Amino acid sequence: MDVDRIVALVTADGIELTDRRRSAKGDGWSLSFSNGATVEVSDDGSARVSGKGAKAVTRLLDLPAAPRGA
Repeated sequence: MDVDRIVALVTADGIELTDRRRSAKGDGWSLSFSNGATVEVSDDGSARVSGKGAKAVTRLLDLPAAPRGA
């Protein structure tokens, strides 16, 4: 998934992007949103959502839900 597309989809729903930075390893992006969600996007296009607002962002991005306890 493309970083700019993720930002566009989430912000279109009224959730503000609060931080965008390269990962510590330099192999992707870390996006933080005002609802508490964080999206880690690898340069290969894979994305992982975590944080307080993860459920809403996962739904917006049409990603599979994380298994319970993960």
